[in-house]
Amino acid sequence: MATGEAPATSTYAMMRDLPASDRPRERLRDRGARALSDAELLAILIRAGTAGQSALAVAQTLLARFDGLEGILRASIRDLCQVKGLGEAKAIEIKAALELADRLRLRTPEERPLVKSPADVARLVAHEMSLLDQEHVRVLVLDARGRLLDKPDVYVGSVHTAVVRMAELLRPAIRNNASSMLVVHNHPSGDPSPSAADVELTKRLREAAILLDIDLEDHIIVGGGTHVSLREYGLGFDDGR
Repeated sequence: MATGEAPATSTYAMMRDLPASDRPRERLRDRGARALSDAELLAILIRAGTAGQSALAVAQTLLARFDGLEGILRASIRDLCQVKGLGEAKAIEIKAALELADRLRLRTPEERPLVKSPADVARLVAHEMSLLDQEHVRVLVLDARGRLLDKPDVYVGSVHTAVVRMAELLRPAIRNNASSMLVVHNHPSGDPSPSAADVELTKRLREAAILLDIDLEDHIIVGGGTHVSLREYGLGFDDGR
């Protein structure tokens, strides 16, 4: 069997019916985590399946439905719970484990995603943020090569210049000694068109970032599965780039 390949057993076999050498937990113990497939590692987190299908089968369904681990990471808890065999508690555990892995990846320079365009930002966060019921403001901070250092949420609720403090938006960039940053927020209505408040927020943030020698690359609004770049529209950016 090739390294990382799942055992050739029936998808619907119960874990307890598999030979010990084919059970994901025992395989991880005996051969190490890198010998397991994505489905087997997920099955360890899921632990128990449902009547008629094993935890491994549930894991395989998850990977197929969400197009791999990155899709599962972007999916909402509600989406994950639509998969038979996954309750809220298991969905939360899976999200937590994948988020930890994603954060670890950001600590390894060669593994950090490169962010060069609004499309790169959309690929990282647009799907997930389009599903949120409230407005969230997320800051993406980048190193000198344009690689992602961190992407924390800094606000939840109404995004308005009266309540959003520039210091809070800039804090992740300062903490990471970042060269540049982007701001992303969602419109739960599904319409990503920038409001006057969005443009004003961009202007104020850009002015504050310049004082700290931090480049505000863009302010991107997501909604309805699409996104709008304020820089591309020349809104809030004097240079119109």
